[in-house]
Amino acid sequence: MQSIADTSDEAHGRFFPATFNFASDIVDRWAEDPERLALICVDAKGREERFSYADISRRSKQLAYLLINQGISQGDRVIVMLPRIAEWQIAMTAVIRMGAVPIPCITMLTAKDLTHRAQHSGATGVIARSEDAPKFRALNSLTTRISIGEPVDGWTPMSAADEQPVKFQSVRTPLDEPAILYYTSGSTGDPKGVTHSAAALRAWAISAIHWLGLNEHERIWCTADTGWSKAGTSILFGPWSQGASVLFYDGPFDPAKRLELLEKYEVTCFCAAATELRQLVLQDFSNVSLPRLRSTVSAGESVNPEIIHRWKALTGTTVLDGYGQTETLMTITNRPDVPVKAGSMGRPLPGIEAAVLAADGTAQSNNADGELIIGLPSPQVMIGYWEDPGRTEAAINVIDGRRWFKTGDSVRIDEDGYVFYTGRADDIINSSGYRIGPQEVENVLSEHAAVQECAVAGVPDEERGELVKAWIVLCEGFTESAELVAELQRHTKQATAPYKYPRAIEFVSELPKTVTGKIRRRQLRESARS
Repeated sequence: MQSIADTSDEAHGRFFPATFNFASDIVDRWAEDPERLALICVDAKGREERFSYADISRRSKQLAYLLINQGISQGDRVIVMLPRIAEWQIAMTAVIRMGAVPIPCITMLTAKDLTHRAQHSGATGVIARSEDAPKFRALNSLTTRISIGEPVDGWTPMSAADEQPVKFQSVRTPLDEPAILYYTSGSTGDPKGVTHSAAALRAWAISAIHWLGLNEHERIWCTADTGWSKAGTSILFGPWSQGASVLFYDGPFDPAKRLELLEKYEVTCFCAAATELRQLVLQDFSNVSLPRLRSTVSAGESVNPEIIHRWKALTGTTVLDGYGQTETLMTITNRPDVPVKAGSMGRPLPGIEAAVLAADGTAQSNNADGELIIGLPSPQVMIGYWEDPGRTEAAINVIDGRRWFKTGDSVRIDEDGYVFYTGRADDIINSSGYRIGPQEVENVLSEHAAVQECAVAGVPDEERGELVKAWIVLCEGFTESAELVAELQRHTKQATAPYKYPRAIEFVSELPKTVTGKIRRRQLRESARS
């Protein structure tokens, strides 16, 4: 298959054809070899299933037929909320194959979270486990419902796809048309719908080649959840673009189990968050042998230099830290066989033009500090926030006639082009690789009878990078106590995805505000550091 490393105009045309469908152009292409392994699924009990590209091709065609028969049309949005099981890859491939737009969602989302996503996107279909069906009970707009597991009234079992034809003519999606929709937290309001085009599904191969270093002989294990764009990078679109096989583990985090699986399945590329690596380097490696492990990569939060050094001593591989956003995919990475500077996220990937928005309003690409900006047009940058042109345009800065996407992250670019993260330009909390919007948590806390007013911000944490902290002004009749803290935390977990709950709560008499009444979250963050 054509490599992105060939940057001639002719090669660019081959790499980005006029239309692209991941299912037919990638999955079906590798399926021409009926024995080529695509996926190994393992659960917490050690049960294992293996799927060839031919298996994925056939099953996704049958599921695509079922979706059409159930009323899904080209361009419709379909929520795909599944854990780390093979049905996730099959469902994502099937939705894309028929020209619909998947909305990947993590299973921790609550009914409230899903209601926003369904209503905001205008979704008409959902594919989920039977046990999660109650979360969708009130969403009458989801007229197509496919379930996995026990029978559910009003839902069609995914197994019904087994009776569908095995031949399917995939939709040819123009490069600039919507192909996938992610929801990501913002500093204000509800999560934003980040819309990527068909070109992005193809462009995921760039990081697979130049960051992950994958080819058809590699096996990658990425521990990211299925609702994040990182799963596209290192579990689905990226690895399969290169014909690599993927290990998929559906089980709780256990450092010893991680090492066991790395060894047993001869993983060559391991992708994990810094939070996991911090736990792994504390394990006993005396009986661990990882001769096939070639590369370890991480993104979502900075990896401390001491973790990089310890992992290198234990495994012989250097952690290649990288940077990306839901809006931009992976853009800045360290790469195999290229020197790594301690603390750096690396340099821009091929085809990516990165700079900082300096204080004087200019774009500077070396020896400069400021907000990281990415040059447009770029197939890796979203085509926009769903149904929100105002917010989309607000994320763009024009410098000397050139459009740049503003990432909201503050960085320093040194004289060699290496990029160093220095902080967020907004209030987004980054905890264990999860992006959390403070207002989402504030809105939930404010619904509790004890809360008169509250503010939420991220504070430094050695294990998670940042943790969610809430400052709360109580209503009359309530007094601070450990019991009230626990109750407020339970309330938050029940109303929104559990990873967003405030692990720290401080009761205060008042909150710092601007003259216009806006809460000074930055002041609260600084007070937590002092």
